[in-house]
Amino acid sequence: MQAIVHQEYGPPRLLKLSDTDKPAVPDDGVLVRVRAASVNPVDWYTLTGTPYLARMDMGLRRPKLATSGVDFAGTVEAVGGKVTRFQPGDEVFGGRSGAFGEYVCVRADRAIVRKPTNLTFEEAAAVPVAAVTALQGLRDKGCIQPGQRVVINGASGGVGTFAVQLAKAFGAEVTGVCRTRNVELVRSIGADHVVDYTREDFTRSERRYDLALDVAGSRTWSDWKRVLTSAAILVIAGGPKGNRWIGPMGVVVRTCLASLGGSRKVVSFIAKLDQAVLEDLRELLERGRVRPVIDRQYPLHRIGEALSYLGEGHARGKVVITI
Repeated sequence: MQAIVHQEYGPPRLLKLSDTDKPAVPDDGVLVRVRAASVNPVDWYTLTGTPYLARMDMGLRRPKLATSGVDFAGTVEAVGGKVTRFQPGDEVFGGRSGAFGEYVCVRADRAIVRKPTNLTFEEAAAVPVAAVTALQGLRDKGCIQPGQRVVINGASGGVGTFAVQLAKAFGAEVTGVCRTRNVELVRSIGADHVVDYTREDFTRSERRYDLALDVAGSRTWSDWKRVLTSAAILVIAGGPKGNRWIGPMGVVVRTCLASLGGSRKVVSFIAKLDQAVLEDLRELLERGRVRPVIDRQYPLHRIGEALSYLGEGHARGKVVITI
């Protein structure tokens, strides 16, 4: 099979389309013929080996894993002897390392579920990491409630476009913050209010929020305090690349420390892909409550271009890879 590999840390040009062994199928495994994948910031960090502290897990001098990618959608080709939940021919989507290749093998009880029938493979591949981050940030960490006033900072990106729709699905009044060219996009996916941050500082408006999901990491705690109610929750789900040693963690640590002792709660987390949360998303997708926003599509051999575009930080929704 062919898959994208990289043997050292560095820029996207290091990614190579190479022949690799097809994954073996264990008794509890599901072999998926991948039809589409999508790129996420985690793929950028894995490629570049940043922040450096993360190399304790990724590999100090070179990557422990040569393959890349997490999000996938495709067709089940084979299953292990103990698998009853899936069978060959099923259309599925989920998350597993090594998704930038023709095949991926996933344990049947892990992050894999049937693909919504109303989504294409490309649309389904855009879902896992970004939508799970948005759902867990709003529901599990932010404890979102109907009628709350919610602000999404970074509303036009992969996580942000899902977060706007999910917050509306939960019955919140939603404000999306984005740049000028994305205002109409954010409005079109359901935001009640859209703030163009190049023209208006949303932290100096009269509007107050019960819950904030910060994907951009562009605001200090002093900014947030001005617009959060006294019992509000700020959920940090992303941030700028920051320095090469600690990356986005710099923003997280500074905000958490600055908020100590106050009535407002600050939460930071890393999304966890599992079957239960993907099933929740599948139901929302099939009911039409949420729909992926796709910016661009690239064939697998142009994965370097896709990651370069993502690395610029201005993708609208998701960037998808066709395989």
